[in-house]
Amino acid sequence: MITKNQQVVIARLCGFLVMLYSLSMIPPALVALLFREKSFFSFLYTFLLVFPVGVFGWIRTRQTHSQVYTQDGFLIIVIFWMLFSVISALPLAINSELNISFTDAMFEGVSGITTTGGSVLNNIDNLPKSVVFYRSQLNFIGGLGVIVVAVALLPMLGIGGARLYQAETPGPFKEERLTPRLADTSRQLWSVYSLLALGGAIAYWLAGMPWFDAICHALSTVSLGGFSNKTDSLGYYANHKIELVGGVLSLLSAVNFMLYYLVLYRRSLSPLIHNPELKFFLLIFTLIASVVCLELYRLDIFDAQGAFVHGFFMTASIMTDNGLATTGYARWPEHVLILLMASSFFGGCIGSTCGGIKALRFLILYKQSKREIEQLIRPRAICTVKVAGTTLQESVVRSVWSFFFLYIFFSCIFIFALNQMGYDLITSFSTVAACINNMGLSMGLTADGFGSLNDGAKWLMCVAMIMGRLEIFPILVLFSSSFWRG
Repeated sequence: MITKNQQVVIARLCGFLVMLYSLSMIPPALVALLFREKSFFSFLYTFLLVFPVGVFGWIRTRQTHSQVYTQDGFLIIVIFWMLFSVISALPLAINSELNISFTDAMFEGVSGITTTGGSVLNNIDNLPKSVVFYRSQLNFIGGLGVIVVAVALLPMLGIGGARLYQAETPGPFKEERLTPRLADTSRQLWSVYSLLALGGAIAYWLAGMPWFDAICHALSTVSLGGFSNKTDSLGYYANHKIELVGGVLSLLSAVNFMLYYLVLYRRSLSPLIHNPELKFFLLIFTLIASVVCLELYRLDIFDAQGAFVHGFFMTASIMTDNGLATTGYARWPEHVLILLMASSFFGGCIGSTCGGIKALRFLILYKQSKREIEQLIRPRAICTVKVAGTTLQESVVRSVWSFFFLYIFFSCIFIFALNQMGYDLITSFSTVAACINNMGLSMGLTADGFGSLNDGAKWLMCVAMIMGRLEIFPILVLFSSSFWRG
């Protein structure tokens, strides 16, 4: 059971997080003022509605000083991501210029904040600039997570944040930190994240993008969110330099951000060079990109240069679950697209902004499979699973197997559900891959956008996006009877 004191702690922290998130309405409102757009009022009304609610919840419980335990952390994360999604949808739902249903606004909001990047909006080229910026901002905030920002500020609330951080952070090694203080870790991660976004904006601008587009695409790319200013995504610019920037920035954003901090702190590239997960990720990426590039050239879809640029960019974008695209990708050979969609389940490294299962888990599964083969050959031998020379505990290996099973199991459930709603198997598979992997690109009926889905399918895919973003376990924990027994 959740005690009364725990309820007060949860209400206080949720109030604080809602208040904090409401401030994200200010930048797009300023953009609307800059370009003299009516969308200013949709952001203003959302802020005026949400901010007082957060302040009220925070002030009403201001005398509370207590630790957030594991049980509280999981509940807070799930509750807040529900609130997160609704708040994200509000300025879209009440914007008369968009004229979309609440279901569509929810899909767009959830897609943005979970860094999925799949859209139900048509003719994105003509959207108000403030809305375009807001969508990219949703990606950016959702990429590293507003929870990480909150953890940096939790000391002022008198509430410890370790369990909250543990519930939010993806990957099997949730206790890993850069610094002894969790708040310092949060700030360091956001510093690296912001610097990478700044570098990405400059690179896009130098490659030929207008400054506004460069900023928006940098926010979307570093977060691996995939929202673009254009209906045709990066393909609109027909610029190989821009696609190369997008591909390289996608790969950089799929690296564990802790490694970047260590590189800066130690002033050495050693953490990157010797990291086994990064080497494994780059190996798999190279193999898949090579196959895609060769097939595009072999089938005479592009010349050698075009095959390399488009193949490299699309492999980087889909495998890292970014979701930016080049023009006409949906007309590529079906076997190439299926390979790319399957690669989205692989994802990037833990501690990055990518979705999917993550490279480290696949590396552990590979090493565990090798151990099983060796054990069959030499039954009496003592075989262990090692990563970077460190023997992994059996609990870590078991958790990876459990996550892998649940991830594939729920993917199959979602695919079956869409298929039963009347969608063909290719559409069902690619739509679920796009949503649960937070990748955003699809095939079949949803290749040009997710507006063709019926309302039931859109709500189902909202669930898939959130489950993928939270990596399933925090949601399943709430459905466990032992969780509520305490």
